[in-house]
Amino acid sequence: MTSSRSEVLLHPVRLRVVLAITGEEMTTTQIGERLPDIPPATLYRHVAMLADAGLLEVARERRSRGSLERTYRLSSGASHLGADEVATMTVDEHMAGFRAFIGAGVGDFARYIESDKLDSSVEGLSYRQATLWLSDLEHDKLIEELGGVLEPYLAFESADGRSRSHLTTILIPDPEA
Repeated sequence: MTSSRSEVLLHPVRLRVVLAITGEEMTTTQIGERLPDIPPATLYRHVAMLADAGLLEVARERRSRGSLERTYRLSSGASHLGADEVATMTVDEHMAGFRAFIGAGVGDFARYIESDKLDSSVEGLSYRQATLWLSDLEHDKLIEELGGVLEPYLAFESADGRSRSHLTTILIPDPEA
């Protein structure tokens, strides 16, 4: 199996690390605090793989108790795959990636609803599925417009008054159409 960028990113643990660090700079210890169900040795191994693949970059380093502590940030464009990368993926890679994607979403949802903070009427929890009838041109326009709507919000970083939310979109063409 190749070590393509898609293979590195579309792994359940590594995808969760990328989602956890998005918009922030964090040490592996801080990532571990956000993902407490991942054993530290496993987390360090996956952070190293993301860094080796260029998906995470070192923002700064400092000596701490005789060891080197690295603070990471997401590399530009690391949180998604480009159209050229998606086009070269095999069916098996697509299935593995989709499983990781769905698994990350299910895990986020489970941690939320099992928390003592559940109040979807206040926090805006929402999920739905809609059927769209689109021409190829309308499909492409929808993707472009969604990207334009999201773009300014994706640039926001962690700050006082902001809390993290995960927006998941899935657009699947009907193979029967």
